[in-house]
Amino acid sequence: MELPGDREAPQAATSTADATRIARRATASQRLAGGRCGCRRPVSLDSAAVAETVDTNSFKNGMHIELDGKVWRIVEFQHVKPGKGGAFVRTKLKSLASGSVVDKTFRAGEKFTRIRTEVKEVQYLYDAGDETVFMDTDTYEQFSLPHTAVEDALPYMEPSSTVQMLEVDGNPAGVQLPSSVELAVAETEPGVRGDTVSNVTKPATLETGAVVQVPLFVNVGDRIKVDPREGRYISRA
Repeated sequence: MELPGDREAPQAATSTADATRIARRATASQRLAGGRCGCRRPVSLDSAAVAETVDTNSFKNGMHIELDGKVWRIVEFQHVKPGKGGAFVRTKLKSLASGSVVDKTFRAGEKFTRIRTEVKEVQYLYDAGDETVFMDTDTYEQFSLPHTAVEDALPYMEPSSTVQMLEVDGNPAGVQLPSSVELAVAETEPGVRGDTVSNVTKPATLETGAVVQVPLFVNVGDRIKVDPREGRYISRA
């Protein structure tokens, strides 16, 4: 005699098998998304690749791009659409390695590899001659850069001071100088009392060794503000 539940048993077994297969497929999908170790990681590789390439329409001041195997910072740019011929972009680029500034013109839509940069605060320890030593203030690990990579910034850096390190693709590349620093005058000719004329200058050696032109009324021991990017006196501190 056939019982009422006998016809439902095969259907239940089939449902159980389907559920098992679905669970196995879900587990396999999770492993593919996370790698063999099962770790979670992004799988949108295409979007990551696109983010590393930019064209002239995406240019921004301060962006870093790769050109002729070197890293350049976009100082300024201008889109030009002439009456005849194709559109183009005039740019002013600064080399991250040498600090030199050049004018370059590109076709509209031309593509470049974008270089990811970050700024991190580190401590400047000392200059060893052929290399300059810094310390990561988070991990206390010391690292060094070639002297030539920071020689323009060294005259305005005091040992044990905090500086901004520019990192390119996660690797230290150079020091990013602020718009002004405060330093004491170590040596200069005596100032004339009451002389407040600022358009007549004299050389002054600062505590870090940098030499800048200062007004006549500045004396030894005075603290002054200097633009380290131009080596220019700004004002008394």
